[in-house]
Amino acid sequence: MSLSKQLLSLAAGLLLAAPALAQQPVQAIIRTFKDPTTKQVIVVAHRADWRREPENSIVGIESAIKMGVDMVEIDLKKSKDGVLILMHDETLDRTTTGHGKPADYTWAELQKLTLKNEHGGPTRLRIPTFEQCMLAAKGKVMVNVDKGYDYYQEAYDVLEKTGTVDHAVIKSYETYATVRAKNGKLLDSKLLYMPIIGLGKPGANASIREYEQQLKPVAYELNFATDTALTNSVYQTIPKTGSKIWFNSLWANQNAGHDDERSVEESQPADGWGWLVAHGATIIQTDRPTELLAYLRARKLHK
Repeated sequence: MSLSKQLLSLAAGLLLAAPALAQQPVQAIIRTFKDPTTKQVIVVAHRADWRREPENSIVGIESAIKMGVDMVEIDLKKSKDGVLILMHDETLDRTTTGHGKPADYTWAELQKLTLKNEHGGPTRLRIPTFEQCMLAAKGKVMVNVDKGYDYYQEAYDVLEKTGTVDHAVIKSYETYATVRAKNGKLLDSKLLYMPIIGLGKPGANASIREYEQQLKPVAYELNFATDTALTNSVYQTIPKTGSKIWFNSLWANQNAGHDDERSVEESQPADGWGWLVAHGATIIQTDRPTELLAYLRARKLHK
């Protein structure tokens, strides 16, 4: 083959590969998530889009992606035969047509059940695996793995298999010393780890200091029942060490009442989400992702 034909063949191949080589939307989200200097606020959809689709479902994840959220939060449980599934509760009763614990069923048996919608009615949707979740999210959105610390290694294996290690964040309430002793190798992996700190609990400040000195995690999830629990803590040092602050606007006891309800139902977003942003939030987990995105975009805090 002549040189000119070789060049034409190479150019054609590159054109065909262009869509695959194009940057995935998730990479921009990951950069923002890891950037401690940006004022852009990351929006996390709690249990995906559970107000319109069954919680912890693939369609719920896909709906949240279409909204434009940066991250979806999901929960993990394990079947009797070791398959990681998406499930929040200890039992199947509330969110599926089954009863009892997921660990009492094999994966094949769980697939005979269907998910319930937000009103408790049965759907035709099946319980998804963590692997199916990550394949649905791949290239599109980050995933917050809640209730997954007990399956740290198994979750990591799924992320490696699906090529999504950089998409995920796993978290726990454990101290740094505990996590290091039990999961030191994984703590040093590319899988992002985030400590959850209950600021009203004894030892909260000491735990933050230990993480600051030993790990400098990408972010801290901070829960506080009163304003003073937050303002009297050492949380203001967190951005100075290169980490982000994650607040939950889900329930009043996690944010001293600066929550989704105040922002939406009570039409006081300045004292809800605005208060959280004013106090350092660069990540907010919400049950009202559509409304939060609109609020942040109006303030030029989300692209």
